[in-house]
Amino acid sequence: MQSGEGLGFVNGLRIAVMAVVLLLVSLVLITLQLVALRFDWPLRRRLPRHWHRIALYCLGIRVHAHGTLDPRRPLMIAANHASWKDILVLGSLADVVFIAKTEVSSWPVFGTLARLQKTIFVVREEKRRTGDQVNEIAGRMADGEIVVLFPEGTTSDGNRVLSVKSSLFGAAAAALPKDAENAVVHVQPVAIAYTRIQGLPMGRYHRPIAGWPGDIGMIPHLLGVLRAGALDVDVTFGETVDFRPGDNRKSLASHVESRLRDMLLAHLRGRHRR
Repeated sequence: MQSGEGLGFVNGLRIAVMAVVLLLVSLVLITLQLVALRFDWPLRRRLPRHWHRIALYCLGIRVHAHGTLDPRRPLMIAANHASWKDILVLGSLADVVFIAKTEVSSWPVFGTLARLQKTIFVVREEKRRTGDQVNEIAGRMADGEIVVLFPEGTTSDGNRVLSVKSSLFGAAAAALPKDAENAVVHVQPVAIAYTRIQGLPMGRYHRPIAGWPGDIGMIPHLLGVLRAGALDVDVTFGETVDFRPGDNRKSLASHVESRLRDMLLAHLRGRHRR
């Protein structure tokens, strides 16, 4: 009993220390980011990556990257989506911009962080605004920013890839230069797999610790992650698809879904070499 209480105290102390460290670092980086945004410094694109890396360290999440990010532009990343932690994971690997549902902008803390990273907020239910939203995404890509799309449209339990929706792939079509020969937008599938907990393989039963289907509150889930200890995440950069004028969005969505599923299952079943 004493041993259990002792472990509980140590774990609680660790959580408290990490929370304080993350809070202090966040205050410093948020201040710098506000200034960088105000004066449009290039630093505004790089600061979020540093914050994501520090946040992952405090949460005990280790990221293992496989493959490389395509250096060509315009580039859209299409990734599977299991949790809010996916944003930290991808944000730690590259200077990216995320597409999120508009409700996120009003979330305490997380909404502020999303706005500071210049997240693109979309209203999925209002079809009359789809054109404006697609044009904003296309404009950011045309400016050389890497846009991250979670084409499943929601979070899963981390064990599978849900059906990929083709609608927002319209941004890839809108980003095609109208007056250039051989116009192309590069779409790179990226699979995120939560594979180990405290160094041991994570089975289907424990993967909800990493995944966030949405029926659990943000704070309880965050505390559960902190209590769980070290998590390992494998991120695989797949082969890029070149999307050209006249190409079909549904075909693109089908291909991306197939690649994401293959890459995810390869990690979950232990078939991918580290």
